Amino acid sequence: MQHRQSNWFDKLEENLIALFLGLMTVITFANVIARYVFNENILWALEATVFLFAWMVLLGASYCVKITAHLGVDALVVRFSPSLRKTLTLLAVVACLAFSILLLIGGWNYWWKFAGTAAFMEVNDIPMPGFLQFLADWRNEGEAYEKLPRFIPYFILPLSMALLTWRFLQAGWRVFSNQQELIIVSHEAEDEVKAAARTLEEASASGKGG
Repeated sequence: MQHRQSNWFDKLEENLIALFLGLMTVITFANVIARYVFNENILWALEATVFLFAWMVLLGASYCVKITAHLGVDALVVRFSPSLRKTLTLLAVVACLAFSILLLIGGWNYWWKFAGTAAFMEVNDIPMPGFLQFLADWRNEGEAYEKLPRFIPYFILPLSMALLTWRFLQAGWRVFSNQQELIIVSHEAEDEVKAAARTLEEASASGKGG
């Protein structure tokens, strides 16, 4: 059971990122159809896609840590001995953790203002779904929301930074236990891209020759 829960948690970012990307695509497509076919406009479409894009990017940060996809310069560290490389990578993890924790604290404090004393503040265009109106009793003294309260979309700030912190902790453990060497994408990826490019060039050349 614990292993299943771990697998579910590990897939959290990619599932949410896929959901946000899909919603962005659907909303944008629907707005294009409404505008050019029916001469109408979905007023909340632009704001919704902006929020969805922000959510996707912020969650993408932790997802890239998970799959070791963040870019970096490893031309120097790869020349060091494995023990020194490990030490430097762990120091980098500590710096990243300090950064993500500071962002988590800042993100939480910023979000909490909108969930607390400023819970009445709404977004500009996105209407409040009816099934979420129970939040009005909880945060808005029973007065129904006309638009989506800001503390809902802004919750991605502490959530994404908490996930980022967790992923850096996981990366640090993998480095410490010798399961991986770096927390950035390896320079080997560049070699693979070059090899793929050469393969395409050779295939193109052979096609022209034939």
